[in-house]
Amino acid sequence: MATLVLTVLGSALGGPVGDAIGALAGQALDAQIFKPKGRTGPRLTDLNVQTSRYGAQIPRIFGRMRVAGTVIWATDLRESSSTSGGKGKPSTTSFSYSASFAVALSSRRIMGIGRIWADGNLLRGAAGDFKTPLGALRIYDGAAGQAVDPLIAAAVGLEQAPTFGGLAYVVLEDLQLADFGNRIPSLTMEVIADDDAVTVSGIASDLLGQNVDFLGAEAPGVLGYAADGSDIGDALAPLVESYGLRWRFDAGGMALVESVETGRTLAAADELRAVDGREERSSETQRAPLDDVAARLSVRHFDPERDYQLGMQSAERPGPGRRIEEIGLPAAISADTARRLADRSLRTRLAGRRRMERACGWAALDLKAGDLVGVEGAAGTWIVDTLEWHDMAPRLSLRGAASTASLPATGDSGQPVLPPDLVQGATRLALVELPPPEDSLAQAPLVFAAATGATVGWRRAALFRYRAETGVAEPAGSTAPRAVLGTALTTLAPGFPWTFDALSTVDIALDHPSDSLIGAADDELMRGANLCALGDELLQFGDSTLIGPGQVRLSRLVRGWHGTEWAMERHITGDRFVLLEPSRLRSLATTPGDVGQMTEMRASGSGDTVPAEAALSIDGRAILPPSPVQGVMHEAGGDLHLAWTRRSRLGWLWRDLADAPLAEEREAYTIAVTAGGVILRDAETLSANWIYAAADRADDLAAAGSEPIMLLVRQIGTFGPSRPLAFALS
Repeated sequence: MATLVLTVLGSALGGPVGDAIGALAGQALDAQIFKPKGRTGPRLTDLNVQTSRYGAQIPRIFGRMRVAGTVIWATDLRESSSTSGGKGKPSTTSFSYSASFAVALSSRRIMGIGRIWADGNLLRGAAGDFKTPLGALRIYDGAAGQAVDPLIAAAVGLEQAPTFGGLAYVVLEDLQLADFGNRIPSLTMEVIADDDAVTVSGIASDLLGQNVDFLGAEAPGVLGYAADGSDIGDALAPLVESYGLRWRFDAGGMALVESVETGRTLAAADELRAVDGREERSSETQRAPLDDVAARLSVRHFDPERDYQLGMQSAERPGPGRRIEEIGLPAAISADTARRLADRSLRTRLAGRRRMERACGWAALDLKAGDLVGVEGAAGTWIVDTLEWHDMAPRLSLRGAASTASLPATGDSGQPVLPPDLVQGATRLALVELPPPEDSLAQAPLVFAAATGATVGWRRAALFRYRAETGVAEPAGSTAPRAVLGTALTTLAPGFPWTFDALSTVDIALDHPSDSLIGAADDELMRGANLCALGDELLQFGDSTLIGPGQVRLSRLVRGWHGTEWAMERHITGDRFVLLEPSRLRSLATTPGDVGQMTEMRASGSGDTVPAEAALSIDGRAILPPSPVQGVMHEAGGDLHLAWTRRSRLGWLWRDLADAPLAEEREAYTIAVTAGGVILRDAETLSANWIYAAADRADDLAAAGSEPIMLLVRQIGTFGPSRPLAFALS
């Protein structure tokens, strides 16, 4: 430092007097080095906007701050695709994108990373959980000998990969970009560079590489600070200016001082009236106009109570004037601290309107910038601004000192709108099979995955199809938005299909604590409202009654929807419940050959320690015709005459009140005569009726012995037979 060099030189040349003169000269140079400089760019917002420009400064972070950082390496966007559907039905291919990149945060070593925000929303919570899928997060603290990141090394080669020694940075690998419009979002990160708050003198000591003392009652501190600028003086200027500090050489080293009480009063007799026979102008007090002081002074800062967003606290003075002044402090401080700082800065400016220049004897050489003195004949306390040597005499520049009393802590952060930090929690998964849409034919089974979470923070999870024969889980995209899932607390009794069931009820415990089920009017039910799956049955509910936290009772049911009346007698306690909302279901790829097969899926989100699992035996209800209904049987001349009504995969809403379309390649039926599970006879017919001849019946009765005979009628479909319509022979 200039002060140190010139002080030593002065001592060597002139003893104690030379020591004082050398210190004065050194302090003059220091004032030039550390004086405020013009700065380009908004210092506060620089920390909020992520950059990737060449040559951008990387700040030195102190304490705890929220920093955007600079992208120093990135891959191209990585495209992935997943296809739903399969042979015989339209397939849908969806694309997703991810990116890997490195962000530099601090040119000073850090202790770690806390929360991360992406486009202002939480990406990583306080618990370390990620709200959006991410392959990996690696943190490099800025140690001189830190290792090369493996992803960067794989991309550019180990020999070419930099270690970024001395630079704290993070690598985000395979960040999924669907939540951010398939682009890299603007990230800000909570950098933890020190255990606790840091003092202004501590920051200065780190930047200068030497101890910097603070002279005064207590060194001001901040919760966090980002130091950058064209030089060290520029990096420290916001702190020094905001707290009204000044540099000076003291006790053999650099020091920062606000004010130091000396207890001295400058006597009138000590004022120099003449130097070398030349008359000196007498000191006099000058007072600047009140308009020179801002009517309102505001301190803009980073407020930890607002997730380090910008806050502003103001102080106002009485009297005329409209000028508003703002102090931009790139530090994390509380609203109370900022309010007191604004008040103190305004009072300092008001008191500093009084100025005085004074020529003194050599006894004043031991005064330094920041010393508080009294002046005989002048009211109040004065602070030494500068002490200069001019024409063989020390000359003091004084200004009025403000009271050191501070206001009580009255700052208010207001009511910030902050993104909730919700832990994702474990995934809950269910599989459901649906019939075909109303207006088209499916060419493969329609199987869907529905997922939710056990906590309100759950968002989505990655899906995998598990192959038991190989033990391999194959990626199958991601889950759809959160579905409404539950579990039956009671057993739903059998009922009457295709009509309103006013007697049956079932109690459901919902998986997600904030979910609810809302009833629907009859006309809404006729239009398909509140369609759900319970076990294998598809049904609708008209009424929903809350019976406990997260528990509802469903009633006024429409049973056996779309040919699932066969499942009404299979209910058990523990049946899986899924509210069938298309936008909340993820289609899974299937083929006609999957009918009768078991499909197993797994889902894993950021809150899962083990994957969620679900399995479903595919019955092919989307591609097989529903069973015939309304079977009638009568005897004539010893023969049994059977008749039934055909149903179809199309035309469930019966809009034209005509027969439902065939929907199969041809109309045909098989009839199996069985006894004790053994087929005694089979036949085929091309119409919805069949005659069981008396002779054939007699032969079959003899073969059946004591076993009752059942006649099973199935419609032949394009992809296979329907479930049977059963006739029992008495």
